[in-house]
Amino acid sequence: MKRFLKLYRIEQKLALRSGDMLIFGVAMPVGIMILINMIAGSKQTGAGFTYLESSFASLIAVGICAAAFMGIPLTIAEYRDKKILKHFFTTPCSPLWILSSDILCAGVTALLSAVSVALVSVVFLGYEMKGNTLVFMGSWLLTLMSMFSIGLLMASLCRTIKSVNAVTTLVYFPMLFLSGATIPYELFPSGLQKLSNVLPLTQGIKLMKAISIGAALENVWKIVVLLAGITVICTVISVKTFRWE
Repeated sequence: MKRFLKLYRIEQKLALRSGDMLIFGVAMPVGIMILINMIAGSKQTGAGFTYLESSFASLIAVGICAAAFMGIPLTIAEYRDKKILKHFFTTPCSPLWILSSDILCAGVTALLSAVSVALVSVVFLGYEMKGNTLVFMGSWLLTLMSMFSIGLLMASLCRTIKSVNAVTTLVYFPMLFLSGATIPYELFPSGLQKLSNVLPLTQGIKLMKAISIGAALENVWKIVVLLAGITVICTVISVKTFRWE
């Protein structure tokens, strides 16, 4: 355990020194939240809640998206490309240690993003969650684990920097813009909504949004089972397919 904690501390220091995650995972959702409030924060969406209430859960997911699809796979791919993983192979460090330490680092980024959005929303914008806060935290954790497992799978299957950059682009941007994370899902035309429903992050955002505004959500257990299933399947495959070089 001491060796793992030492590895994690080093990884966390390196992650904090990189400004990319702080910009895309923390500063961007906070900035979008402030912009939405300035433009239409108190206006009604037509579903009985304001745009600020509607965007809260969605922007919480932006930090998850950035950490899962930029932080985890790019870090592992860079280590593999620079032969750092090859050096780890000669040590007692296991693939599970490396993947777990990167998950914790990405989790800190996602948590920092969620706390920042919540503090700005509650303290400065007057936001009040209508649903159960603890249940919302549980839905956030479930969404985070499922998205992180996909990021781990990308990190394990992509062997080179070029391949992981291509896959990251193909996954990150559709998840960011088509899941309802930045653009409200309610504004999508019906055809685009059907496409959006295919994305797992969309289901996570639907779950968090419904809980945050205190609304009923159809097929809630199907969403929970789907996200939990993605977490288990992708995590197992990522550990089994992990390669040092």
